[in-house]
Amino acid sequence: MNHTRLPRPPLVLGAAGVLPPLACVGLTLVDPALTLPATIGGGLYAALILSFLGGMWWMEALLRRDDRSWPYLVAVLPSLIGWALFLPPLLAGGSIRVALILLGLVIMVTPLADLRVGDAMRAIAGWAGLRWALSLGLGSLTLVLGLIAPR
Repeated sequence: MNHTRLPRPPLVLGAAGVLPPLACVGLTLVDPALTLPATIGGGLYAALILSFLGGMWWMEALLRRDDRSWPYLVAVLPSLIGWALFLPPLLAGGSIRVALILLGLVIMVTPLADLRVGDAMRAIAGWAGLRWALSLGLGSLTLVLGLIAPR
């Protein structure tokens, strides 16, 4: 990969990655009866993306041939966090609102992990800007879903 600039596909497909939660917000505005399924669907999408980010960090550590435990632990945390946030609302009557708000906040700060885990990521011009834009976009939309989720 040419490390002097970010290729076009990550820019285009990354930006398209905020369309599912945007559609979920739109569904809640068009038909309030769809609020619960739209908020759950948008939250599950956000949790999947969070897990994807962990996979990216895992691969970064593997490519570096890192034999320390902490980069892999950091890489596994996103999947565990997404899973743990949705267990209470799905199994025990916990608040989907709280889960979505916490998930949105976690997503918003994930680029900070790139700073610690992603040496190769930092070498790609434009990567940090894209990560912040996408994380703030998805995180904000997830927060909105949390605010409009049923109580």
